[in-house]
Amino acid sequence: MFETVIGLEVHVQLNTKTKLFCSCATSFAEHQNSNTCPTCLALPGALPVVNKEAAMKAMRFGYAVNADVQHSSNFDRKSYFYPDSPMAYQITQLHNAIVQNGELFIDLEDGTQKRVSITQAHLEADAGKNMHEGDQSKVDLNRAGTPLLEIVSGPDMRSSDEAVAYLKKLHATVRYLDISDANMQEGSFRCDVNVSIRPKGQEAYGTRVEIKNINSFKFVAAAIAYEVQRQTEAYEDGVYDQEVFQETRLYNVDEGVTKSMRGKEEAADYRYFPDPDLRPLVVTDEMVEEAKQIPEMPDAKATRYIEELGIKKYDALVITAQKEMAYYFEEMLASGADAKMAVTWLTSELLGRLNKGGFSIENSPVDAKTLGNLVSKISDDTVSGKGAKEVLDFMMENESRDVDAIIDQLGLAQVSDDGAILAIIDEILAANPEKIAEYKSGKEKLFGFFVGQTMKASKGSANPAKVNELLKERLS
Repeated sequence: MFETVIGLEVHVQLNTKTKLFCSCATSFAEHQNSNTCPTCLALPGALPVVNKEAAMKAMRFGYAVNADVQHSSNFDRKSYFYPDSPMAYQITQLHNAIVQNGELFIDLEDGTQKRVSITQAHLEADAGKNMHEGDQSKVDLNRAGTPLLEIVSGPDMRSSDEAVAYLKKLHATVRYLDISDANMQEGSFRCDVNVSIRPKGQEAYGTRVEIKNINSFKFVAAAIAYEVQRQTEAYEDGVYDQEVFQETRLYNVDEGVTKSMRGKEEAADYRYFPDPDLRPLVVTDEMVEEAKQIPEMPDAKATRYIEELGIKKYDALVITAQKEMAYYFEEMLASGADAKMAVTWLTSELLGRLNKGGFSIENSPVDAKTLGNLVSKISDDTVSGKGAKEVLDFMMENESRDVDAIIDQLGLAQVSDDGAILAIIDEILAANPEKIAEYKSGKEKLFGFFVGQTMKASKGSANPAKVNELLKERLS
């Protein structure tokens, strides 16, 4: 039996307006090489200046994960040649990162939490982008110099499920902090996975393999699964030392396999040394106080929902996993919706329709205030739950957001008047004397028959609670 050991390095693109060491815009999706200057092109004589906003966002992350935020940190040069890096080195933080010794707690399937250590989170500049067109390769340097926060976990995860749970919690964290849009498809949140195996009970780690630049939770899980299988088979076949060695691999999405990319460099291969153009990054007391002003984070928000609103832990975790979902839920509450009903109508009714229609919570056709208003109409018996579903379906297809008007238009207003409901009940009972006799002789299940007939006769408009109450009175 083997134990899997996983550590993750996540590159988070910070959503600053300008690059890490110059004033060029970070909107790199513009015309190629238009957002560049002598500094990010590494022209002789151009000197870098640290972006204060990037430092603030790194600090804010550090305080959110209970880390040690360094009041003085240093930048180093990491030497390597990439065709999309004009410097032939990267400015990063190796020896004294701005964020050190943090932690993140992940929720496991058994309901417990697990602590994953964060060794450090350091600032560094991104490279550009290679563009391949037929037999020509071009380089776009608009992205060169964009600030990244590389977040390095400890080797604390023991399965792909734990790795994905960590990534999702980290993704939610940077989104709640508003330090990155964390768009995985656009490369704003990309992951390097370090995987090894070892016989259970062995303390020493096995040979670590790094899988580079994975940009989806699904592919992270698949890459880990394949690599664990590859290493396990090599161990069982007695060829572990020949086939598993420290290297960098890529995950081939089409084939579902990892393939060797290059031998894994050590720190010495990069020839790190202190960047001579940058003095230590020293933060002020004012910066520290501002960075500590962090919003309510997912764990705290979930705890509040459970303790103050009385909703289930599972529902609280689902809602808080995504910032937009939590804010949508809270706006529903602000509009007067009951908390527990709001959970059901958000996580089941609305999300089901959004998924079917290809929408996300961010571009939902029905806004939170409107859905909250609809839920309130169920609570005050204006409309039944069934009728409310019809209203929601109508709003998914139409622009009208006047809940009362839609209820009237569709004829879904719930009848709660005793006299109107009793008139229907009396008609049903008069038409079914034999059923009444059977019910009174002990066939109590026939009560459902009378309820169904009454609701059918009212075309679903009768208040079900009133129907049950008045039927019991009549039948007794």
